Amino acid sequence: MKHVIHVASFFCWLVLFEVICGTIPLFSQTRSRYISTASLIDRYGYFGTLILYIIRVASLLVLPQCIFNMLGLVLFNGFREKVRLKAAPLLAPLVCFRVVTRGDYPELVKQNVNYNMTKCREVGMENFFFEVVTDKAICLPGKPRLREVIVPSAYRTKSGAQFKSRALQYCLEDGVNILQDDNWIVHLDEETLLTNNSICGILNFCEDGKHQFGQGVITYANGDIVNWITTLSDSFRVADDMGKLRFQFRFFHKPLFGWKGSFVVTQVGAERSVSFDHGREGSIAEDCFFSMIAFRDGYTFDFIEGEMLEKSPFTFWDFLQQRKRWLQGIFLTVHAKQIPTRNKILLGLSFYAWASMPVTTMQMYLFHAFPLPPCFIFDFLVAFVAAVNLYMYIYGVLKSFSHKYRHSPGRLCLYMVGALLTIPFNICIENIAVIWGMLGNKNGFYVVKKDERMISML
Repeated sequence: MKHVIHVASFFCWLVLFEVICGTIPLFSQTRSRYISTASLIDRYGYFGTLILYIIRVASLLVLPQCIFNMLGLVLFNGFREKVRLKAAPLLAPLVCFRVVTRGDYPELVKQNVNYNMTKCREVGMENFFFEVVTDKAICLPGKPRLREVIVPSAYRTKSGAQFKSRALQYCLEDGVNILQDDNWIVHLDEETLLTNNSICGILNFCEDGKHQFGQGVITYANGDIVNWITTLSDSFRVADDMGKLRFQFRFFHKPLFGWKGSFVVTQVGAERSVSFDHGREGSIAEDCFFSMIAFRDGYTFDFIEGEMLEKSPFTFWDFLQQRKRWLQGIFLTVHAKQIPTRNKILLGLSFYAWASMPVTTMQMYLFHAFPLPPCFIFDFLVAFVAAVNLYMYIYGVLKSFSHKYRHSPGRLCLYMVGALLTIPFNICIENIAVIWGMLGNKNGFYVVKKDERMISML
């Protein structure tokens, strides 16, 4: 029922927004103010006219992503309360939960690993263990299902992979890897918390065994919220997972737009074949680069039901640095020679839509200051892009804050309004990240700061 209401609301919003923008005129004179009898060339000159049209066209680079998001949100029910196991957990294959960390927050890692192990037992898992891969010794307690792997400072990969890629590749080396090719790895960040639903989804995916790679949703509004602005801004990411990510994996079984680095499930043999050893350019957004190599090599992907829990960055500086690193990593991935163009067309369009944000943002001013003759199809698509992106914030709130608004519709409305109010902040941060990321050094790997406030998630 919730999904039906959501779909109806979504389509009503799309129509309403098109009407508000004037692309579906209720009266014949609605669009007359955009029509000018003066020649565009006379008004703006050849160069000015060309620039105005280029900016208008650039705003549609994000159209494929919006279409995927719409189809994912409409075709698949994202409001199921519980993920049901398809087989007994005792029959599941061996699953290794791998946590990669620098070792800067040992207490956080210890508490989260202990929490996650407890969750696995609650579901009835028996054939699993946790592996913490760290640059610095954490001194984990000796437990049968817990393994600590310290990456030697002298370790170097063949291609010179760095940062997280280097640590992940070390785990796959002969003499370090203790897994068989038909075992499974669940990749987690040090702050990621499991839920019963995510564990059930992982078990269903592994027992099914049709695809070598899978990914699920991460939400960010759990526990005590440290920074409301960054958390509400991240509601868009939640909707992006439920829309674009879900549709590309369920319908095409390919990472057409890439994927993210946590709540990743891989078959060991496939991961070792793809590897994380892809040099410097594969080390900044190692998750995205890995998915493109796997796509190139013909592996298949699927969406995993359930959600894991994380926190949004606590400070605006961390939020900005996080976005900048993603942009730089995707830039290196899109321009990598190892990845054929046919495998990264949609990822490339998504990247250039992001990279052109400082220019397309100017349209809010240029549209009124330098009007162009109306074109129904073009204007309709531009309004469609805006409507979908606005609705993504609403849907992200519905998914992220479900535990907080279950018995409080008023609070739900407050969160939705709050998410929409963060859009100017998001646009500002994204524009700064684009300019800084494109002009700055692309060899860094900023790690978002974490402290004792992460423990409030438990």
